[in-house]
Amino acid sequence: MNAPILTLDGASLTSAEIVALARRTARARIDPAARDRMLQARRTAEEVVTRRRVYGYTTGVGANRTTDISEAAADEQGMRLLRSHSGAIGPLVPVEQTRAMLAVRLNQLLRAGSAISADVVDRIAEALGSGHVPEVHTYGSIGTGDLTALGELGLALAGEHPWRKGEGSGPAPEPLALDLWDALPLMSSSALTIGQAALAHHDLNALLDAVPLIAALSLTVVHGSTEPYSSVVHALRPHAGATRLSARMRDLLDPLPWEPPLVQDPYGFRCLPQVHGAALDAADALESVLAIEINAASENPLLSLEPADYHHHGGFHQASLALAGDQLRLAVLGTAQLSTARVGVLVSPVFTGLPAFLAQDEDGSSGVMITEYAAQSALADLRTLAQPVTLGHAVLSRGVEEHASFAAGGARHLLDSVALFRLVLACELVAAVRALRMNGVILDPATELGRFQRDAGAVLDPGTADRDLTPDVEAAAALLARPLL
Repeated sequence: MNAPILTLDGASLTSAEIVALARRTARARIDPAARDRMLQARRTAEEVVTRRRVYGYTTGVGANRTTDISEAAADEQGMRLLRSHSGAIGPLVPVEQTRAMLAVRLNQLLRAGSAISADVVDRIAEALGSGHVPEVHTYGSIGTGDLTALGELGLALAGEHPWRKGEGSGPAPEPLALDLWDALPLMSSSALTIGQAALAHHDLNALLDAVPLIAALSLTVVHGSTEPYSSVVHALRPHAGATRLSARMRDLLDPLPWEPPLVQDPYGFRCLPQVHGAALDAADALESVLAIEINAASENPLLSLEPADYHHHGGFHQASLALAGDQLRLAVLGTAQLSTARVGVLVSPVFTGLPAFLAQDEDGSSGVMITEYAAQSALADLRTLAQPVTLGHAVLSRGVEEHASFAAGGARHLLDSVALFRLVLACELVAAVRALRMNGVILDPATELGRFQRDAGAVLDPGTADRDLTPDVEAAAALLARPLL
């Protein structure tokens, strides 16, 4: 595999690079200095536990935190923790998402916030290279650490849990003896949730980038105004996302070759900077959270080299990630709602001057009418997925863990939103391309918008007779799933 090599040092990995590792368009290499730092951390930890009680190493965990572990029991404590915490349920997590978990946890461990064995990170890197992932079940995390998923990883590393063959080559990692120093640090992370959020963010970001192109085609159909995108307007109310979206629309459309027939366009066009701009801001906010979490040492207890000590804390709690995910799902819903509103404009003769529903004839034909219904159906599920997970609450472990972020569910909902959002945008694209064809409008292929119209036209049936439009929407969705050139 001639993929580029990414050097993981625990401090500089990006969410885009997590996606590349998960999708095997890049390979991982461990930074030797980071590995040496882990070896130093182990020596430090062994000294610290000789002079103070440390959660999980000299005591039990959770509600058992007041129970001291005897030297005799310490040898088996690590494997007991992995076995007892691996009770996840539900379907298996897809291989790509599990590989994202491996990439995140590998990089986090290189931050040397624990005394985990360097052999463990070597085995995880080996699994990433061979394409193998542990069998990980979906349900078990409440947003205070992916204990069950990472417990299953630990058992796979120990040879007690199966590996799934991925797209790579080579055998599964050889079993590794794990001890007390390995088990708790390995599980003390939300690596699966973070990896899933990174994948969803990447794919949603690509769709958010496509929105101005689709909206510009629709605006061209109705000869709409670019005044809502004026630099003067946004200089006086300078929200970052709205300013960015407006500049993008000006690049695509200025100068206008038409005189807008309306003083003000419908909200689907006029409020695009405000609504879609908020989605761009939300995507940026999630990316900022991911940049921290991917490179975070969040183990509890957390080991520091200077000063040489353990610190008991709640850094495993994913409140920031859960809130950022909630914000993005809600913002994507708003952008999708405007897309369905523009479809409503495109099927109306009042705005287009074309037959109702962009039908071939004004004889009762339905044209693209059903795409409006289909888009609203997908939008309804997007609305359900946008329900904030942070409204949840839980009191667990005999009352000592009395809050949860439910970030794990939020990340899954974010992933599920990708295909629905793509379908909504595909419905608008089908209608916009048909309307432009019916008006005989062919944009200059030397421009970005003209090339986008050409590429969409190449995959969409030019016929206007009533027919099954599912293949059209699927073709448009497939186009939107590809990187925009």
